[in-house]
Amino acid sequence: YCLSESAQQLELHYFLSILQSLDVIYNTGLIMILLHHLRIGRSIFMVWQLEEFGVEYDLKVYHRDPETFRAPPELKNAHPLGKSPVIEDEGMVLSESSAITTYLLEKYDTENRLSPKRSDLQKWTEFTQWLHYPEGSVFTPLLVRLLLSRASEPNPIFTPFSEREIDLHFNHIANKLGENEFILGDTFSAADFGISYVLNMGKRLGALGSFPTLNAYIERNMSRPAFLRAIERGVE
Repeated sequence: YCLSESAQQLELHYFLSILQSLDVIYNTGLIMILLHHLRIGRSIFMVWQLEEFGVEYDLKVYHRDPETFRAPPELKNAHPLGKSPVIEDEGMVLSESSAITTYLLEKYDTENRLSPKRSDLQKWTEFTQWLHYPEGSVFTPLLVRLLLSRASEPNPIFTPFSEREIDLHFNHIANKLGENEFILGDTFSAADFGISYVLNMGKRLGALGSFPTLNAYIERNMSRPAFLRAIERGVE
């Protein structure tokens, strides 16, 4: 079977048009980030980040097991740990919330809207500390409290540990926040993503009652247009 010369030219034109379209998509940044989004959890805060960065993205939504509240096994197809959030971008798979945030900052925050300039080492160091602090230190006692909430009675070791540590960290955050709108002053930054996550978790666990400034901080951040768009997009 052999195509006529006109048919060959038509086929070649069609093939070249496809290549041209793919080139346009690549060079204009229309190849979207894919976020593997596990509903009811920290992943919604990654959706919020993507909205704040203003980048194109798509979601692959996963639902928790209604009995165990665990992630579904198919999430391991995205990452061996089977946890969320995980993003795919230009052939790369990346997990860990603060690592994803750092990647997004390096790639998309070229005008330093959400982070200080690297040339200002003091501000950049302070920012980096508060960027990693929520996952590195605050989350553990909150997780312990979450697990204890499913127990029939308090644990003599872990209950006082979690209460003491949560109080320590929330006081530290409240002292840093002071009368400012955001954790590093009057300007919203990427450091506010993680702080908002752990404080929101603390609020759901009933640990934020004695911190009016932290409650106001949470309300302020969760009223941002980008967060409201994230809730709508992430089906939370």
